[in-house]
Amino acid sequence: MTTTREILIIGGGPAGHRTADALRARDPELATRITVISEESHAPYDRVALSRRLQADVDLSLVSQTEWHPDHVAVLSGVRATAIDTANHVVETDDGRRLAYDELVLATGSSAPVPDIPGSEQIRVYRTIDDVDWLRAEVDRLATAFDRPPRVVVAGGGLLGLEAAGGLAARGAQAALVHSGPWLMSAQLDQGAGQALGRVIAGKGIALHLGTRPRDLQLAEDGVTVTGVRLNNGQKLEADLVVFAIGITPRDELARAAGIELGPRGGIAIGTDCRTSVPDVFAVGEVASFEGRCTGLVAPANAMAEVVADRLLGGSAEFTSIDDATKLKLAGVDVASFGDALGVTEGALEVVYADPVRGVYQKLVVTDDAKTLLGGIFVGDASPYSLLRPLLGTELADEPGAYLSAAGGDGPANTDLPDAALVCSCNNVTAHTIRDVVHGVGTPDGEACTELGPLKTCSRAGTQCGSCVPLVKKILETELLKSGMAVSKALCEHFQLSRQELFETVRVTGLTSFDEIISRYGTGRGCDVCKPTVASVIASQHQGYILGEGRAGLQDTNDRALANMQRDGSYSVMPRMAGGEITPQKLAVLAQVAIDFGLYTKITGGQRIDMFGARLDQLPDIWKRLVDAGFESGQAYGKALRNVKSCVGSTWCRYGVQDAVSMAVMLEHRYRGLRGPHKFKFGVSGCARECAEARAKDVGIIATEQGWNMYVGGNGGYQPAHGQLLVGDLDDATLIKYIDRYMMYYIRTGDRLQRTARWIEEMEGGLEHVYDVVVNDSLGLADELEAAMAKHTENYEDEWAATLRDPERLRRFRTFVNAPHEPDPSHLRVPERGQVRPPTDEERADGKGVLLSGPRIPMRGEL
Repeated sequence: MTTTREILIIGGGPAGHRTADALRARDPELATRITVISEESHAPYDRVALSRRLQADVDLSLVSQTEWHPDHVAVLSGVRATAIDTANHVVETDDGRRLAYDELVLATGSSAPVPDIPGSEQIRVYRTIDDVDWLRAEVDRLATAFDRPPRVVVAGGGLLGLEAAGGLAARGAQAALVHSGPWLMSAQLDQGAGQALGRVIAGKGIALHLGTRPRDLQLAEDGVTVTGVRLNNGQKLEADLVVFAIGITPRDELARAAGIELGPRGGIAIGTDCRTSVPDVFAVGEVASFEGRCTGLVAPANAMAEVVADRLLGGSAEFTSIDDATKLKLAGVDVASFGDALGVTEGALEVVYADPVRGVYQKLVVTDDAKTLLGGIFVGDASPYSLLRPLLGTELADEPGAYLSAAGGDGPANTDLPDAALVCSCNNVTAHTIRDVVHGVGTPDGEACTELGPLKTCSRAGTQCGSCVPLVKKILETELLKSGMAVSKALCEHFQLSRQELFETVRVTGLTSFDEIISRYGTGRGCDVCKPTVASVIASQHQGYILGEGRAGLQDTNDRALANMQRDGSYSVMPRMAGGEITPQKLAVLAQVAIDFGLYTKITGGQRIDMFGARLDQLPDIWKRLVDAGFESGQAYGKALRNVKSCVGSTWCRYGVQDAVSMAVMLEHRYRGLRGPHKFKFGVSGCARECAEARAKDVGIIATEQGWNMYVGGNGGYQPAHGQLLVGDLDDATLIKYIDRYMMYYIRTGDRLQRTARWIEEMEGGLEHVYDVVVNDSLGLADELEAAMAKHTENYEDEWAATLRDPERLRRFRTFVNAPHEPDPSHLRVPERGQVRPPTDEERADGKGVLLSGPRIPMRGEL
């Protein structure tokens, strides 16, 4: 007689859920029966996404890879395990059950510690759905009761503390954050990164109190109502609510009572097989102590769960190390670290880029020969993280600075990841595994996964936090090309059409609504990929107000605000200065606006003046004054024409042979507001000396004695491309005609987020094909392309002027009703000349230090 094997899991959190799910995936014949005991009444949910729950009542339930069959996976919700009888293989519960097991998995997780200080019984924690739901309701209740923003003090400057403070502030609370370390996230970030993060957090209106901790809570006469918090440094903070998020305490009490060996600092001691000191008992997740250390990160918990599932079914998998890569999940704050982020490896070099104005800090740690990647830190711009995290421990294909996006780098375009590279750290999926799944190795029935959706399902890569999905897609496309298979050009999972096909479809059908387009040619509700793409396609063809006719929800953050959001949550304002030309009167207006609104000003590389530090609600007032003075939007926030750079040309320069300024002004006015697959820039030089650097632009115009030479496909940044000569010695009218054709052909056929340089490189026939289309009209599209451009120029309307005329449009720039209406004096402004300076001692304490900017390799121990 065959008996069913009983596997009991104590803990219904992510680690327990992952263990059960991994077992079901490995045991499709249902030869085992799994019982999960969960104290919480909720089904297993994603604790990583708790910050989303703080903003809205979203469903965080975890979705299994395979369906849990009730006959083989029983989830006992709201039930607590009270004792483990390891000799008889029985677990007792608080509802009187005695559950027998063959193997037991302890996934009891951790609790949020609260220090034993006076008033601690009134401290709340940020740990579970119930905690978050209570906090959300309490903040709303206090706001109503006091008719003001509730004052919340959050203790803990790590990941959870920052998420709690940021989420509560976004909900309308007046938040203060107390952290015992000298800078935020001091366990994961170095001083420079921590100070940069502090500047960003302070810019969101969250007060920082660093290098101290709460001493006691101040209570009202009823002994229950919180009125304040006193800190160790003697300072008192007014507070209506106090939240602690200062780390984790492993829930090891069951194991301790059962005589199971614990780690030196608590937690259940495990080996590389995740077994405990007692036969048939395993431990995973936050309660597990590996090499004397417990961790609260999701990636190690998932890796342990996979090892246990493999071992239970006869495998030999091992858990060998803790992946402590972290990424902060807080709107408007980009933070990530991985590997030897603090550079403790002997001989390590640190390649650093810091820009205090933008609130950006990026660092790579490499070996002493600057070749092998050891770790990294990103604050303000974590875009390189997904590419670099899998390259940990390998030799880089280029010099380290090329990978720092803030310094203009994007990393080598054709980096081929080694098989051992960890692509998805959440689920411990390597590049080798993804490649195998693409080719049907290890998949159900040996079916090849040649589309992103099935690839994610079969490999698990990209199914948790999602940050690795672009890299997974790149590996998929590379493998398909190697196999000689066609690579899908689908825009995303909602549209099987490519951007080019979508553009033509919209052009032919004349549709102007995203809902109509997706209902006829796509599926679902759309995503962050297809929505702004469709919005751009519509704007390229139909002009009109960019946020009109229900299209506001399709745009990204910058387009919705008609301004660039900066790293501290404020916005920059950049009015158009066609050709870099401006009158003294307009300069005076800019100066006065910057003074009145407390804005930082900088002359950009594109010959414009950028003003930083504006709040969302201030943008209409700022633009009202600018529009009244004759300025218009510079579209610095859009995938559109940014600027036309020029030298002074023959007007002033003794070497100039053509009037470069007049040409640049005319071009900028003609193509302003034109939206495409990516941003693009023009340049006009008045002679061959090339002072406007026209050949580094998407369209570069260089004067000759006979007219103008037209260069195309140039751009700056990483892998800068020099523009290539398309045609020379053009008169003004012919030059404009060819630019019209060239730009409209790019807009119609370019892929999403594809710069003109890559567009020409990847187009069949390359520059010769472009020449034939633009000059020889080989496709017979010349009249159509010129007409499309004429339609754009005739119907252009300044977006900010249109916004200011309509009270309904202005409503989107309102913040909460009690928002301040004066510039925030707590924003640290860079002083005039001598702008780059070290932070003062006071600023260090507040986490607002101004860092030295520019990529550099500092000496060991240098700040």
